Amino acid sequence: MTAATSVSADSFPAPPEPRLTADEIVARAERIAAGLVERQHETEQRGYYALDTHKEFLAAGFYRLLVPRRYGGYEFGVDTHLRVVTALARGCPSTAWMFTFGASHAHAVATLFGPEAQDEVFAGGDFICPGTIGPVGFAERAEGGWIVDGVHRYSSGSPYATHFIGHSLVAGADGGPPAPMMFIVRRDQWERLDDWGDQLGLKGSGSHSVKIDRAFVPEYRVLNTHIGTATVENGTPGLALHGNTLYGGGVLSMIQFQNGALAIGMATGALDAYGELMRDRTTIYPPIRPRAEDPDFQFDYGEATARISTARAALFDAVRQWQETANRGSAEFTREVDLRLSLISRETVRLSWSAMSENLFPTAGSSAVRTGERIERIWRDMSTQQSHAGVSIFLAKVANRQLAELVFDVAGDR
Repeated sequence: MTAATSVSADSFPAPPEPRLTADEIVARAERIAAGLVERQHETEQRGYYALDTHKEFLAAGFYRLLVPRRYGGYEFGVDTHLRVVTALARGCPSTAWMFTFGASHAHAVATLFGPEAQDEVFAGGDFICPGTIGPVGFAERAEGGWIVDGVHRYSSGSPYATHFIGHSLVAGADGGPPAPMMFIVRRDQWERLDDWGDQLGLKGSGSHSVKIDRAFVPEYRVLNTHIGTATVENGTPGLALHGNTLYGGGVLSMIQFQNGALAIGMATGALDAYGELMRDRTTIYPPIRPRAEDPDFQFDYGEATARISTARAALFDAVRQWQETANRGSAEFTREVDLRLSLISRETVRLSWSAMSENLFPTAGSSAVRTGERIERIWRDMSTQQSHAGVSIFLAKVANRQLAELVFDVAGDR
Protein backbone atom coordinates (compact mmCIF):
# COMPACT_ATOMS: atom_id res chain seq x y z
CA MET A 1 0.00 0.00 0.00
CA THR A 2 1.34 3.39 -0.95
CA ALA A 3 2.29 5.51 2.05
CA ALA A 4 0.29 8.68 2.57
CA THR A 5 2.14 11.85 1.67
CA SER A 6 0.99 15.29 0.59
CA VAL A 7 -0.38 15.71 -2.94
CA SER A 8 0.34 18.96 -4.77
CA ALA A 9 -2.49 20.59 -6.67
CA ASP A 10 -0.70 20.37 -10.03
CA SER A 11 0.01 16.63 -9.89
CA PHE A 12 -3.30 14.90 -9.28
CA PRO A 13 -2.96 11.31 -10.49
CA ALA A 14 -5.29 9.62 -12.96
CA PRO A 15 -7.12 6.53 -11.70
CA PRO A 16 -5.45 3.26 -12.73
CA GLU A 17 -8.20 2.58 -15.31
CA PRO A 18 -9.58 5.93 -16.49
CA ARG A 19 -12.29 4.33 -18.66
CA LEU A 20 -13.52 1.90 -16.02
CA THR A 21 -17.32 1.87 -15.75
CA ALA A 22 -19.63 1.25 -12.84
CA ASP A 23 -21.12 -1.80 -14.55
CA GLU A 24 -17.69 -3.37 -14.99
CA ILE A 25 -16.86 -2.74 -11.33
CA VAL A 26 -20.05 -4.54 -10.30
CA ALA A 27 -19.35 -7.39 -12.74
CA ARG A 28 -15.93 -7.80 -11.14
CA ALA A 29 -17.53 -8.00 -7.71
CA GLU A 30 -19.91 -10.69 -8.92
CA ARG A 31 -17.06 -12.74 -10.41
CA ILE A 32 -14.97 -12.46 -7.25
CA ALA A 33 -17.97 -13.23 -5.02
CA ALA A 34 -18.58 -16.52 -6.79
CA GLY A 35 -15.18 -17.70 -5.60
CA LEU A 36 -15.74 -16.52 -2.03
CA VAL A 37 -18.53 -19.00 -1.25
CA GLU A 38 -16.16 -21.94 -0.80
CA ARG A 39 -13.71 -19.83 1.25
CA GLN A 40 -16.10 -18.76 3.99
CA HIS A 41 -14.79 -21.30 6.49
CA GLU A 42 -11.16 -20.26 6.09
CA THR A 43 -12.19 -16.60 6.30
CA GLU A 44 -13.94 -17.30 9.61
CA GLN A 45 -10.94 -19.21 10.93
CA ARG A 46 -8.55 -16.41 10.02
CA GLY A 47 -10.87 -13.66 11.23
CA TYR A 48 -10.59 -11.66 7.99
CA TYR A 49 -10.41 -12.22 4.25
CA ALA A 50 -7.20 -13.54 2.72
CA LEU A 51 -4.31 -11.49 1.39
CA ASP A 52 -4.93 -12.75 -2.15
CA THR A 53 -8.55 -11.54 -1.88
CA HIS A 54 -7.27 -8.18 -0.69
CA LYS A 55 -4.97 -8.04 -3.71
CA GLU A 56 -7.91 -8.88 -5.98
CA PHE A 57 -9.82 -5.96 -4.47
CA LEU A 58 -6.83 -3.69 -5.03
CA ALA A 59 -6.51 -4.73 -8.66
CA ALA A 60 -10.26 -4.41 -9.21
CA GLY A 61 -10.28 -0.83 -7.92
CA PHE A 62 -12.64 -1.50 -5.01
CA TYR A 63 -10.70 0.65 -2.54
CA ARG A 64 -10.99 3.65 -4.88
CA LEU A 65 -14.74 3.52 -5.57
CA LEU A 66 -15.58 6.53 -3.38
CA VAL A 67 -12.18 8.21 -3.42
CA PRO A 68 -12.31 11.54 -5.33
CA ARG A 69 -10.79 11.65 -8.81
CA ARG A 70 -8.56 14.44 -7.55
CA TYR A 71 -6.60 11.72 -5.74
CA GLY A 72 -6.68 8.96 -8.33
CA GLY A 73 -10.04 7.55 -7.25
CA TYR A 74 -13.02 6.63 -9.40
CA GLU A 75 -15.57 8.84 -7.66
CA PHE A 76 -18.37 6.40 -8.45
CA GLY A 77 -21.74 7.01 -6.85
CA VAL A 78 -23.22 5.59 -3.69
CA ASP A 79 -25.27 3.19 -5.80
CA THR A 80 -22.17 1.62 -7.35
CA HIS A 81 -20.55 1.06 -3.99
CA LEU A 82 -23.71 -0.58 -2.62
CA ARG A 83 -24.09 -2.81 -5.66
CA VAL A 84 -20.55 -4.06 -5.04
CA VAL A 85 -21.33 -4.63 -1.35
CA THR A 86 -24.50 -6.58 -2.17
CA ALA A 87 -22.65 -8.75 -4.69
CA LEU A 88 -19.84 -9.54 -2.25
CA ALA A 89 -22.25 -10.27 0.61
CA ARG A 90 -24.03 -12.81 -1.59
CA GLY A 91 -20.74 -14.73 -1.75
CA CYS A 92 -19.34 -14.10 1.73
CA PRO A 93 -21.04 -11.86 4.31
CA SER A 94 -17.89 -11.48 6.43
CA THR A 95 -15.84 -10.36 3.44
CA ALA A 96 -18.46 -7.82 2.37
CA TRP A 97 -18.79 -6.47 5.91
CA MET A 98 -15.05 -6.04 6.30
CA PHE A 99 -14.75 -4.45 2.86
CA THR A 100 -17.54 -1.91 3.13
CA PHE A 101 -16.86 -0.69 6.66
CA GLY A 102 -13.25 -0.17 5.66
CA ALA A 103 -13.62 1.37 2.19
CA SER A 104 -16.85 3.36 2.55
CA HIS A 105 -15.48 5.95 4.95
CA ALA A 106 -13.79 7.53 1.96
CA HIS A 107 -17.16 9.17 1.41
CA ALA A 108 -17.38 10.67 4.91
CA VAL A 109 -13.80 11.93 4.75
CA ALA A 110 -14.20 13.40 1.27
CA THR A 111 -17.43 15.10 2.37
CA LEU A 112 -16.59 16.46 5.81
CA PHE A 113 -12.85 17.14 6.00
CA GLY A 114 -10.96 20.04 4.47
CA PRO A 115 -8.40 20.00 1.65
CA GLU A 116 -5.35 19.68 3.90
CA ALA A 117 -6.64 16.50 5.51
CA GLN A 118 -7.83 15.06 2.21
CA ASP A 119 -4.55 15.80 0.43
CA GLU A 120 -2.80 13.80 3.12
CA VAL A 121 -5.04 10.82 3.73
CA PHE A 122 -6.00 10.16 0.10
CA ALA A 123 -2.45 10.46 -1.24
CA GLY A 124 -2.09 6.69 -1.55
CA GLY A 125 -5.14 6.39 -3.81
CA ASP A 126 -6.41 3.18 -2.22
CA PHE A 127 -8.17 4.07 1.03
CA ILE A 128 -9.23 1.64 3.77
CA CYS A 129 -10.35 3.33 6.94
CA PRO A 130 -12.37 1.49 9.58
CA GLY A 131 -14.36 3.70 11.90
CA THR A 132 -16.16 3.38 15.21
CA ILE A 133 -18.97 5.48 16.64
CA GLY A 134 -18.47 5.14 20.39
CA PRO A 135 -16.26 7.89 21.87
CA VAL A 136 -13.29 6.51 23.80
CA GLY A 137 -11.58 8.53 26.53
CA PHE A 138 -10.91 12.25 26.61
CA ALA A 139 -8.74 14.01 24.03
CA GLU A 140 -6.02 16.30 25.35
CA ARG A 141 -5.15 19.64 23.82
CA ALA A 142 -1.65 19.87 22.35
CA GLU A 143 0.12 22.50 20.30
CA GLY A 144 -1.36 22.36 16.81
CA GLY A 145 -3.78 19.54 17.54
CA TRP A 146 -4.85 16.87 20.00
CA ILE A 147 -3.58 13.77 21.79
CA VAL A 148 -5.93 10.78 21.54
CA ASP A 149 -5.67 7.49 23.39
CA GLY A 150 -7.63 4.30 24.02
CA VAL A 151 -8.99 1.05 22.59
CA HIS A 152 -11.69 1.31 19.93
CA ARG A 153 -13.64 -1.94 19.60
CA TYR A 154 -15.38 -3.38 16.50
CA SER A 155 -13.13 -1.64 13.97
CA SER A 156 -14.33 -3.59 10.94
CA GLY A 157 -11.84 -3.46 8.09
CA SER A 158 -8.73 -3.04 10.24
CA PRO A 159 -6.50 -5.89 8.91
CA TYR A 160 -5.51 -4.10 5.68
CA ALA A 161 -6.35 -0.54 6.73
CA THR A 162 -4.47 2.60 5.77
CA HIS A 163 -6.17 4.83 8.38
CA PHE A 164 -8.69 4.81 11.21
CA ILE A 165 -11.58 7.13 12.12
CA GLY A 166 -12.46 7.32 15.78
CA HIS A 167 -14.19 9.51 18.31
CA SER A 168 -13.07 10.90 21.61
CA LEU A 169 -14.62 13.31 24.08
CA VAL A 170 -13.61 16.87 24.86
CA ALA A 171 -14.60 18.77 27.96
CA GLY A 172 -17.74 20.83 27.59
CA ALA A 173 -17.60 24.62 27.79
CA ASP A 174 -18.37 26.24 31.13
CA GLY A 175 -18.82 22.92 32.90
CA GLY A 176 -21.27 21.58 30.33
CA PRO A 177 -21.44 17.93 29.25
CA PRO A 178 -18.55 16.53 27.21
CA ALA A 179 -18.85 16.69 23.44
CA PRO A 180 -17.67 14.18 20.82
CA MET A 181 -14.67 14.85 18.61
CA MET A 182 -14.04 12.95 15.37
CA PHE A 183 -10.49 12.29 14.21
CA ILE A 184 -8.42 10.41 11.62
CA VAL A 185 -5.12 8.69 12.44
CA ARG A 186 -2.63 7.03 10.11
CA ARG A 187 -1.95 3.30 10.18
CA ASP A 188 1.41 3.81 11.90
CA GLN A 189 -0.39 5.49 14.82
CA TRP A 190 -2.36 2.47 16.02
CA GLU A 191 -2.13 -1.24 16.75
CA ARG A 192 -4.63 -3.90 15.70
CA LEU A 193 -5.43 -6.24 18.59
CA ASP A 194 -5.95 -9.97 18.06
CA ASP A 195 -9.40 -10.07 19.65
CA TRP A 196 -11.88 -10.97 16.92
CA GLY A 197 -13.50 -14.26 15.93
CA ASP A 198 -15.38 -15.58 18.97
CA GLN A 199 -18.70 -13.98 18.11
CA LEU A 200 -21.75 -15.89 16.87
CA GLY A 201 -21.41 -14.68 13.30
CA LEU A 202 -19.45 -12.39 10.99
CA LYS A 203 -16.39 -14.12 12.38
CA GLY A 204 -14.34 -13.22 9.33
CA SER A 205 -15.25 -9.53 9.21
CA GLY A 206 -11.94 -8.23 10.54
CA SER A 207 -13.70 -6.34 13.32
CA HIS A 208 -10.71 -6.24 15.62
CA SER A 209 -10.07 -3.57 18.21
CA VAL A 210 -7.76 -0.68 17.42
CA LYS A 211 -5.43 0.48 20.18
CA ILE A 212 -4.14 4.04 20.06
CA ASP A 213 -1.33 4.97 22.43
CA ARG A 214 -1.25 8.75 22.86
CA ALA A 215 -1.20 9.62 19.18
CA PHE A 216 -0.93 13.21 18.03
CA VAL A 217 -3.61 14.33 15.59
CA PRO A 218 -3.14 17.69 13.87
CA GLU A 219 -6.03 20.13 13.97
CA TYR A 220 -6.88 19.63 10.30
CA ARG A 221 -7.60 15.93 10.89
CA VAL A 222 -10.09 16.70 13.68
CA LEU A 223 -13.76 17.71 13.51
CA ASN A 224 -15.84 18.90 16.44
CA THR A 225 -18.72 16.59 15.65
CA HIS A 226 -19.80 12.96 15.59
CA ILE A 227 -20.01 11.09 12.28
CA GLY A 228 -23.63 10.18 13.04
CA THR A 229 -24.73 13.77 13.68
CA ALA A 230 -22.63 15.64 11.13
CA THR A 231 -24.85 17.90 9.01
CA VAL A 232 -24.42 19.11 5.44
CA GLU A 233 -27.16 21.76 5.18
CA ASN A 234 -24.67 24.63 5.12
CA GLY A 235 -22.54 23.04 2.42
CA THR A 236 -19.53 20.78 2.82
CA PRO A 237 -15.79 21.10 2.28
CA GLY A 238 -16.01 18.15 -0.10
CA LEU A 239 -18.62 19.72 -2.33
CA ALA A 240 -16.58 22.91 -2.55
CA LEU A 241 -13.36 21.01 -3.26
CA HIS A 242 -14.59 18.41 -5.73
CA GLY A 243 -17.64 20.03 -7.30
CA ASN A 244 -19.55 16.75 -7.12
CA THR A 245 -22.81 16.45 -5.23
CA LEU A 246 -21.71 12.96 -4.18
CA TYR A 247 -19.79 14.82 -1.49
CA GLY A 248 -22.65 17.13 -0.55
CA GLY A 249 -25.22 14.58 0.64
CA GLY A 250 -26.00 13.16 4.07
CA VAL A 251 -23.32 11.05 5.70
CA LEU A 252 -25.64 9.32 8.18
CA SER A 253 -27.91 7.77 5.55
CA MET A 254 -24.96 6.73 3.41
CA ILE A 255 -23.57 4.82 6.39
CA GLN A 256 -26.92 3.20 7.14
CA PHE A 257 -27.46 2.18 3.51
CA GLN A 258 -24.63 -0.28 3.97
CA ASN A 259 -26.60 -2.26 6.54
CA GLY A 260 -29.37 -2.63 3.99
CA ALA A 261 -27.00 -3.67 1.21
CA LEU A 262 -25.34 -6.26 3.44
CA ALA A 263 -28.67 -7.72 4.54
CA ILE A 264 -29.92 -7.98 0.96
CA GLY A 265 -26.72 -9.68 -0.17
CA MET A 266 -26.75 -12.13 2.73
CA ALA A 267 -30.40 -13.05 2.21
CA THR A 268 -29.79 -13.50 -1.52
CA GLY A 269 -26.96 -15.91 -0.75
CA ALA A 270 -29.30 -17.85 1.53
CA LEU A 271 -31.90 -17.93 -1.23
CA ASP A 272 -29.26 -19.33 -3.60
CA ALA A 273 -28.50 -22.13 -1.14
CA TYR A 274 -32.20 -22.79 -0.59
CA GLY A 275 -32.69 -23.03 -4.33
CA GLU A 276 -30.03 -25.73 -4.51
CA LEU A 277 -31.88 -27.68 -1.85
CA MET A 278 -35.10 -27.28 -3.83
CA ARG A 279 -33.41 -28.93 -6.82
CA ASP A 280 -31.46 -31.63 -4.97
CA ARG A 281 -33.74 -32.81 -2.14
CA THR A 282 -37.13 -34.37 -1.77
CA THR A 283 -39.91 -33.95 0.73
CA ILE A 284 -39.93 -36.21 3.82
CA TYR A 285 -43.72 -36.59 4.06
CA PRO A 286 -45.83 -38.16 1.34
CA PRO A 287 -46.25 -37.48 -1.41
CA ILE A 288 -42.49 -37.88 -1.81
CA ARG A 289 -41.33 -35.61 -4.60
CA PRO A 290 -38.63 -33.04 -5.36
CA ARG A 291 -38.95 -29.96 -3.16
CA ALA A 292 -39.14 -27.85 -6.30
CA GLU A 293 -42.48 -29.54 -7.06
CA ASP A 294 -43.91 -29.19 -3.56
CA PRO A 295 -46.41 -26.32 -3.00
CA ASP A 296 -45.16 -25.54 0.51
CA PHE A 297 -41.53 -25.20 -0.53
CA GLN A 298 -42.61 -23.25 -3.57
CA PHE A 299 -44.52 -20.86 -1.31
CA ASP A 300 -41.57 -20.22 1.01
CA TYR A 301 -39.18 -19.75 -1.90
CA GLY A 302 -41.56 -17.28 -3.52
CA GLU A 303 -42.25 -15.46 -0.26
CA ALA A 304 -38.53 -15.06 0.46
CA THR A 305 -37.93 -13.89 -3.10
CA ALA A 306 -40.64 -11.26 -2.78
CA ARG A 307 -39.27 -9.90 0.50
CA ILE A 308 -35.68 -9.74 -0.73
CA SER A 309 -36.72 -8.15 -4.03
CA THR A 310 -38.80 -5.56 -2.19
CA ALA A 311 -35.89 -4.81 0.10
CA ARG A 312 -33.61 -4.29 -2.88
CA ALA A 313 -36.13 -2.02 -4.59
CA ALA A 314 -36.58 0.05 -1.44
CA LEU A 315 -32.87 0.45 -0.83
CA PHE A 316 -31.97 1.56 -4.31
CA ASP A 317 -34.93 3.90 -4.50
CA ALA A 318 -33.67 5.44 -1.24
CA VAL A 319 -30.27 5.83 -2.93
CA ARG A 320 -31.99 7.54 -5.87
CA GLN A 321 -33.71 9.92 -3.45
CA TRP A 322 -30.37 10.53 -1.73
CA GLN A 323 -28.69 11.57 -4.97
CA GLU A 324 -31.63 13.67 -6.19
CA THR A 325 -31.71 15.53 -2.87
CA ALA A 326 -27.95 16.12 -2.98
CA ASN A 327 -28.27 17.39 -6.56
CA ARG A 328 -30.77 20.03 -5.44
CA GLY A 329 -28.20 21.43 -3.05
CA SER A 330 -26.92 20.72 0.44
CA ALA A 331 -29.53 23.01 1.98
CA GLU A 332 -32.14 20.43 0.92
CA PHE A 333 -30.35 17.64 2.77
CA THR A 334 -31.75 18.30 6.22
CA ARG A 335 -31.37 16.06 9.24
CA GLU A 336 -34.99 15.04 8.74
CA VAL A 337 -34.22 13.80 5.21
CA ASP A 338 -31.13 11.99 6.45
CA LEU A 339 -33.14 10.17 9.12
CA ARG A 340 -36.02 9.28 6.79
CA LEU A 341 -33.66 7.73 4.24
CA SER A 342 -31.86 5.87 7.01
CA LEU A 343 -35.16 4.36 8.14
CA ILE A 344 -35.78 3.01 4.65
CA SER A 345 -32.54 1.11 5.02
CA ARG A 346 -33.80 -0.25 8.33
CA GLU A 347 -36.83 -1.69 6.57
CA THR A 348 -34.62 -3.39 4.00
CA VAL A 349 -32.80 -5.09 6.86
CA ARG A 350 -36.11 -6.20 8.40
CA LEU A 351 -37.45 -7.56 5.12
CA SER A 352 -34.23 -9.45 4.40
CA TRP A 353 -34.10 -10.88 7.91
CA SER A 354 -37.74 -11.96 7.76
CA ALA A 355 -37.04 -13.85 4.53
CA MET A 356 -34.28 -15.74 6.31
CA SER A 357 -35.88 -16.22 9.73
CA GLU A 358 -39.46 -16.96 8.63
CA ASN A 359 -39.07 -18.69 5.27
CA LEU A 360 -35.62 -20.06 4.50
CA PHE A 361 -34.04 -21.14 7.78
CA PRO A 362 -37.07 -22.90 9.34
CA THR A 363 -37.83 -24.98 6.24
CA ALA A 364 -34.34 -25.74 4.92
CA GLY A 365 -34.07 -28.81 7.13
CA SER A 366 -31.82 -29.76 10.04
CA SER A 367 -29.05 -31.10 7.82
CA ALA A 368 -28.88 -27.73 6.03
CA VAL A 369 -28.21 -25.87 9.26
CA ARG A 370 -25.38 -28.00 10.58
CA THR A 371 -22.16 -26.19 11.45
CA GLY A 372 -20.43 -25.08 8.29
CA GLU A 373 -23.42 -25.35 5.98
CA ARG A 374 -24.03 -22.24 3.94
CA ILE A 375 -27.49 -21.44 5.30
CA GLU A 376 -26.30 -22.04 8.86
CA ARG A 377 -23.42 -19.63 8.43
CA ILE A 378 -25.55 -16.93 6.81
CA TRP A 379 -28.13 -17.29 9.57
CA ARG A 380 -25.38 -16.67 12.15
CA ASP A 381 -24.13 -13.70 10.19
CA MET A 382 -27.57 -12.16 9.81
CA SER A 383 -28.36 -12.82 13.48
CA THR A 384 -25.20 -11.00 14.44
CA GLN A 385 -26.19 -8.06 12.27
CA GLN A 386 -29.36 -7.80 14.36
CA SER A 387 -27.15 -7.05 17.39
CA HIS A 388 -25.20 -4.31 15.61
CA ALA A 389 -25.68 -0.99 17.40
CA GLY A 390 -26.63 0.76 14.17
CA VAL A 391 -29.44 -1.72 13.59
CA SER A 392 -30.65 -2.69 17.07
CA ILE A 393 -30.33 0.69 18.79
CA PHE A 394 -30.06 3.61 16.39
CA LEU A 395 -32.29 2.47 13.54
CA ALA A 396 -34.68 0.49 15.73
CA LYS A 397 -35.29 3.21 18.32
CA VAL A 398 -33.30 6.45 18.25
CA ALA A 399 -33.94 7.37 14.61
CA ASN A 400 -37.71 7.05 15.04
CA ARG A 401 -37.73 9.44 17.99
CA GLN A 402 -35.39 11.94 16.39
CA LEU A 403 -37.43 12.05 13.20
CA ALA A 404 -40.66 12.67 15.12
CA GLU A 405 -39.00 15.40 17.21
CA LEU A 406 -37.96 17.22 14.04
CA VAL A 407 -41.32 16.81 12.28
CA PHE A 408 -43.27 18.10 15.29
CA ASP A 409 -40.62 20.56 16.44
CA VAL A 410 -40.50 19.28 20.01
CA ALA A 411 -37.54 19.19 22.33
CA GLY A 412 -35.61 15.96 22.49
CA ASP A 413 -32.28 14.31 23.10
CA ARG A 414 -30.56 14.99 19.80
